Amino acid sequence: MTGTAQLSEIRTDGGAAPTRRRRRGGRTALLVVGALAAGGAAAAAAIGFGGGGGGTPAASNLPPATAPVTRQTLHDTQTLDGELGFGPTYSAVNRLNGTVTWLPEAGAVVKRGRALYKIDNSPVVLMYGTVPAYRELKAGDEGADVKQLEQNLKALGYTGFTVDKEFTASTASAVKQWQEDLGLKETGRVEFGRIVFAAGEVRVDSVDATAAAPAQPGGTVLKYTGTVRVVVVQLDVTDQRLAKEGATVQVALPGAGDVAGKVTQAYTVIEAGEGQGEAETKIEAIVSLADQKAAGAFDQAAVDVTFTAAERPDVLTVPVAALVALREGGYGVEVVENGVSRYVAVETGLFSGGRVEVSGGGLSEGMTVGIPR
Repeated sequence: MTGTAQLSEIRTDGGAAPTRRRRRGGRTALLVVGALAAGGAAAAAAIGFGGGGGGTPAASNLPPATAPVTRQTLHDTQTLDGELGFGPTYSAVNRLNGTVTWLPEAGAVVKRGRALYKIDNSPVVLMYGTVPAYRELKAGDEGADVKQLEQNLKALGYTGFTVDKEFTASTASAVKQWQEDLGLKETGRVEFGRIVFAAGEVRVDSVDATAAAPAQPGGTVLKYTGTVRVVVVQLDVTDQRLAKEGATVQVALPGAGDVAGKVTQAYTVIEAGEGQGEAETKIEAIVSLADQKAAGAFDQAAVDVTFTAAERPDVLTVPVAALVALREGGYGVEVVENGVSRYVAVETGLFSGGRVEVSGGGLSEGMTVGIPR
């Protein structure tokens, strides 16, 4: 499955939009020099605009096909491949010396305060937070990681301390109570490697270590993900406008219809090139799903994700093929009325789904425009 662009080949992000120039005042001769229809071109015809409201009637030949001017809502959309799963995978790296004595099974869910694995039969504990554990924590320490520890101790039911960035004697007392409950030596200090911080509860994706094997400091014990199903989409850097955080999307699940989603994260990743190929910069977007139940049948699945970067409600539109380029710059359409036609200059807006937003020239809904040869 490949990503399918629903945009016209003429982009709306400024990269390849048609150049527009304002008409000069007075009577100016114009020349139709081409059409934007795929595989077609307009015959050259000298036309001009009078000082009045309408354009001068064109010479005898009428266009071979016509289409109505419609009023509708246009969307700048693009559909890309996505992967439904549990999101990015993270590694739990061991920092303790000893022997691996217990490991969870792949697929197990671990919550705050529970053992993620055990070294010398003592638990390495999962706690919630965005700051990775990087040092021993003890009385006198200050920082965001101290506050993170205290928030977790409070959530686990320990009291007698203030949740702030300072590791005080009161914090040490709470740590001793926590250590006693886990069967650890009651030091009041949290040794480096005793806690793994993750954003929330985790799902064990795979186990890398072996029970009864020596624990290697710096070695990966297991890999984990979040527990909520999300969709991961990779986009080209040129499509970055689609993946704004908070943007709503539609996710097509296999055999389950469409589900609403929202971009919760968007970040840059470097994709290594194959062989001698150069590395590529990509945008990776994480999409949350409004209906987890609909996705519950899948641990992994390929899905289609439709992004909407812009919307133009209640605008006049014509087929892109109806646009003709004008000699003086800009674009026009050939309006057909009562068996004769005239060229009218227009301002173009959003291109989408083979149609384009147009304004100006006295256009109105229901008018007929020509499709050039």
